[in-house]
Amino acid sequence: MSAYEEFLAGDRHDHVAVYLSESVVGDLGPLESYGERVEDGIVLVVPGDQGRSVFKQVTGMDAMEFSQQAMDTDGDVADDLAGGTCPEGDGDGHATRFVFAFSEEQNEEVGGLYAEGAVMHAYAHCECGTDYSERWVL
Repeated sequence: MSAYEEFLAGDRHDHVAVYLSESVVGDLGPLESYGERVEDGIVLVVPGDQGRSVFKQVTGMDAMEFSQQAMDTDGDVADDLAGGTCPEGDGDGHATRFVFAFSEEQNEEVGGLYAEGAVMHAYAHCECGTDYSERWVL
């Protein structure tokens, strides 16, 4: 199983995933040895601190500040983290530029989704400028 598959299965809680579209990176070639190529970009799965650093280097944004901002708007992030559906619309002008995601282990004491199982937290940025998020049980 690849690091990407393990992350999607909830087996890498100490890692983060960063999806970068071709429009953000341009040449994906140098990143292919570090991540998994998907239809419109690449998904990198790296240890937490390193992942936040990579996210900032590529997007110019602090990952945690971005996440807090994106939490204010509910949207649909793809289960594979390689895109989403912008709550402002779809089609031209609404392609996902990047996604930042992490998972948390099941925690029955917290309740809610966390009592049901491990939870994926995903935050996306659309080319229209809208930031949005989604959480789901793995």
